[in-house]
Amino acid sequence: MNDSYDDIIHLPHPDPVNRQRMSMMARAAQFAPFAALTGYDAAIAETGRYTDQQIELGDADIEELNRTFALLQERLHEHPTVQVTHFEPDARKAGGVYKTSTASIKRLDMDNQLLVPLEGAVIPIPSIIDLRLID
Repeated sequence: MNDSYDDIIHLPHPDPVNRQRMSMMARAAQFAPFAALTGYDAAIAETGRYTDQQIELGDADIEELNRTFALLQERLHEHPTVQVTHFEPDARKAGGVYKTSTASIKRLDMDNQLLVPLEGAVIPIPSIIDLRLID
């Protein structure tokens, strides 16, 4: 059997004369725009991102929150400072995260079910799982 590469198969690999040999990393980078799985790394990172599920409060917890809201309502003219823990839903996937913040309260909007601080974002009352008067 006559192989057409028999005369060159055992010759040494030629090195470039006028420039340095390209590194393996630089050679690989040439083909990055043609990656078949563009966005795959971002999708994996998003899938692996942890979110909490919203807790359903029991009757005793709801009664305790209602008592705290009643105290808050009585002292609203003082703009009392509270520590509030509430659930914030995730915009991209099921679940969300629990956030705890401290704020002075401007008003309670019971019609729209909102806790309105002097500064910062309003907090939906149904998302609150813990409320403590600080002063």
